[in-house]
Amino acid sequence: MKPYLSALKARFRTLLQYRAAAWAGFGTQTFFGFVRVMIFNAFYASASADPPFGFPQMMSYIWLGQVLFALLPTRADPDLAAMIRSGDVAYELIRPVRLYSYWFARELAWRTAPVLLRATPMVVVAAFVFPLVGAGRFALGAPASVAAGALFGLSLLGALLLACCLSLLISTSMLWTLAGEGFSTIFPVIVWSLSGIVLPMPFFPEGMQRVFRLLPFRGLMDVPFRIYIGSIAAREAVLEVALQLAWVAALVWLGSALVRRGLRRVVIQGG
Repeated sequence: MKPYLSALKARFRTLLQYRAAAWAGFGTQTFFGFVRVMIFNAFYASASADPPFGFPQMMSYIWLGQVLFALLPTRADPDLAAMIRSGDVAYELIRPVRLYSYWFARELAWRTAPVLLRATPMVVVAAFVFPLVGAGRFALGAPASVAAGALFGLSLLGALLLACCLSLLISTSMLWTLAGEGFSTIFPVIVWSLSGIVLPMPFFPEGMQRVFRLLPFRGLMDVPFRIYIGSIAAREAVLEVALQLAWVAALVWLGSALVRRGLRRVVIQGG
């Protein structure tokens, strides 16, 4: 495990240096958080039927999405993509490590460091500043219960692992292409539509929900957020976390197989 932990730590420390980018992301995500809050405020004010969950729960759902926005696997690892395009991936091939595990460790750092930098100030603003300035109605609330908070933590870990697996699939696809823009362009649309970041799953028609439940994408945002706000009960939440981990195991197997297959006939470009 030493080389993988070393890779994770080294990249994590490197990414923590991008503080200006983190503040820019914080500003952007806060702005769009306000936009989404106003949209759903208007929706709840004019709804002719009862929404799937209450307004305070919806506000917490929105702000959790903004806090953890950088977790979404919407593109390939930029460093790995650059190595594949330039031919520098040849250096990766001679490392005495399992390549998929090594890339996964680097992916973990890339997914966690930006989230931590942006999440802390955003939680402070959404959970504590809003009530102080009289906007408590739009604030990020506490977990529905202690059990919900604990299960949210487990589900968030599952979401992180899922995000790494899915992002590595985008990166691995570049072993068969020269640029990889095609898959990288289509995949974000799928993630945005099916993860729950734009619209929680209970707002979709029941027929569509049955299909979405079979896919891994809702485990990225919808499942942990609904556990947090109490929309998913504790017993059901345990099953949802188990499903997340089952998808992680399946995607790790698939990703490892694709990397092995891709490297058998890989053609090094550039160099």
